[in-house]
Amino acid sequence: MTAIQTESLLTCPACGHAEILVMPTDACQWFYECPACKTLLKPKPGDCCVFCSYGSVPCPPIQAARAAGKSGCCG
Repeated sequence: MTAIQTESLLTCPACGHAEILVMPTDACQWFYECPACKTLLKPKPGDCCVFCSYGSVPCPPIQAARAAGKSGCCG
């Protein structure tokens, strides 16, 4: 079994600012304000959170679901 990654490089699509953030392990993060340009990031259609849309790795609940052979968004 692969270890769940809890850090993700989140990149703002508006200005390109990127930073490594610790993701919540038991929930999705629906909003994030870019500290550089103040753009409010929201998940893309079909994604459950900003990490799944703009991060280098999907959120921990999605990682766990994939490891268990399940699909779909976290709940």
